Amino acid sequence: MLRGTHKLSRKTTRLFHTSTKKLDTSYGSLHIPKITNEPTYEYAKGSKERELLLRECTKYTDPFYKPIEIPLIINGEEYRTGDTFAREFPSHKKKVLYNMHLADEHHLKMAIEGSIEAKFKWEQLPLDQKIAIFLKAADLLSGKYRYKVLASCMMGQGKTMYQAEIDAACETIDFWRFNALYASQIYDRQPQTKKSSLWNKTEFRSLEGFVAAISPFNFTAIGSNLVSAPALMGNVVLWKPSHAAALSNYYIYQILKEAGMPDGVIQFVPSEGPTFGQASFSSPHFSCLHFTGGTKTFQMLYKQLANSIETFNATPRVVAETGGKNFHVMHESANIENFVHNTIRGAFEYSGQKCSAASRVYVPKSKWNQVREMLVEEVRRVKVGQPEDPSSFTSCVIDKNSFDKISGFLERARNDPDIKVLCGGHCDDSVGYFVDLTVLLTSNPKSETMCEEIFGPVVTVYVYDDSGEESWIDVLKLVDSTSPYGLTGAVFATDRYAIMTANKILRHSSGNFYINDKSTGAVVGQQPFGGGRVSGTNDKAGSEQLLWRFTSVRTIKENFGELTSWKYPSTEY
Repeated sequence: MLRGTHKLSRKTTRLFHTSTKKLDTSYGSLHIPKITNEPTYEYAKGSKERELLLRECTKYTDPFYKPIEIPLIINGEEYRTGDTFAREFPSHKKKVLYNMHLADEHHLKMAIEGSIEAKFKWEQLPLDQKIAIFLKAADLLSGKYRYKVLASCMMGQGKTMYQAEIDAACETIDFWRFNALYASQIYDRQPQTKKSSLWNKTEFRSLEGFVAAISPFNFTAIGSNLVSAPALMGNVVLWKPSHAAALSNYYIYQILKEAGMPDGVIQFVPSEGPTFGQASFSSPHFSCLHFTGGTKTFQMLYKQLANSIETFNATPRVVAETGGKNFHVMHESANIENFVHNTIRGAFEYSGQKCSAASRVYVPKSKWNQVREMLVEEVRRVKVGQPEDPSSFTSCVIDKNSFDKISGFLERARNDPDIKVLCGGHCDDSVGYFVDLTVLLTSNPKSETMCEEIFGPVVTVYVYDDSGEESWIDVLKLVDSTSPYGLTGAVFATDRYAIMTANKILRHSSGNFYINDKSTGAVVGQQPFGGGRVSGTNDKAGSEQLLWRFTSVRTIKENFGELTSWKYPSTEY
């Protein structure tokens, strides 16, 4: 037996052969229902949706609230290990939101073995049957479970109503529906056949083995897509949710289960990072890492994976989106009001905890006084409060580690002679993990807060000299060279020559580039998302491109003719 091959049990072999006979994969081209983006609820005052969502939130604010217990789910069975992580409400840190059971090495090995067994039936299930599961899940989330998932996202991840809506409802639903469309388009692509005696075909296979999905705290939709995209293409997935987002992720898993997801296709295995990584990378069946999270964590995993390369049956794939140090750069021709309001939204929505959040800003000296006055005045009007308070624009940061990290940045900024605090700068964890919306002004364009990812409600402004003809080119070169990241960025200008120049110089500085719009808010099916440099592999979630990463293409050539000689005309003499 070759190293690392999986010896199948008689039961598994029997399932495989039975499923081969029963499952017909020859349905031809698929024409799925028309796909459009999920409508976004606004949660305006007096609206029915606001009333229903706040009613769901009261279940968590009830003084007799009992923490939810989140188990492992392996092969459809729940496991309670007794080794639990207590997750507090980030906005009320003295209250426990849920207790999450953690998988150990034994449970993870069990999950891997179960996935490999489940894979034989799942990968042969016709695409239309897989699509039906995700379309059903989208309908369940759109209606029956919308407010349940949104409330869990608000209380567990500190999102306000609208921020939870655009993430846990709309983007999640869009991923499920648009991925169904993209998968059908991929399967419909076949090569040309230029001779009547030949038939060229393309087969779209799943990857050999399992996908390890490690999801972040900040977007419920990302957690869903990390497991759903590979599963749709016939893969089986081990899902390690973030400790801080496990509740909404657990509900997403339950929705997929109710929609018809077979046991073992997605294994829900909360665990410590090192334990999950060791179990995944020591298995010969590991086929792909699907990751969203911190850059340093990803780089550590990449090194660990590389050191294990000889373990795997096949060369694994890596699909990742990590951090960003995203910019807003303003030209002297820009509309000031538009720039200021987009910067407030781009920097401070969800307390700057979006990987695409604007965190460094460049303003021309000739416009700075106007920008400063409006920016500081408007930021001071923004309310930071409890997530279920409709008047809150944003709420707390995610946990103590994040709070301490942001506090450290602000303390060093206050002691930096090159930096002035224009507003905010205060942190308070007496109730929850709250940080004031902070605007810093620096005279050093390479100061720490201009270069390092903070992941909090902190934006740093650098005022550049725009008196010379080359000043625009100079500041664009500065923007491009300041950070190793390349996720998102925005330029604000009405001068088309200035826009054209920015587009050219900043070509590699961001995977998502915005003109006169904020650096956040990519929509599935409209602005496929991802970045390069150290921001990830730029595989564009929300597009067909991502799904290609989870399929292994086989080309088939069938010849209907027969050779009557081995000779070619060129050999005749």
